[in-house]
Amino acid sequence: MQINEKDKSTMRDPLYLGIFLAVGGLFSIVCSVMNYDFFIESGKAKFIVKVMGRNGARGFYGLLGLGLFIAGVGFATGLIPATSGG
Repeated sequence: MQINEKDKSTMRDPLYLGIFLAVGGLFSIVCSVMNYDFFIESGKAKFIVKVMGRNGARGFYGLLGLGLFIAGVGFATGLIPATSGG
């Protein structure tokens, strides 16, 4: 069985996924630590702020960002194997 060009390009997808997740995680961590209004007062965060309060939401988004960052590093380095369902 030969590997065509399309299959070769999908071998790099975990790297791109990992970079995307790591950058998103860092963004979430930085915004929650720096207490940026545009991040905490966004429409999608209002529910979390309402339930947990502003400081609770900051902690929640900081932990969420940490999880995304760790998953991103795992995918990018191959520690977490990216498999397709099927």
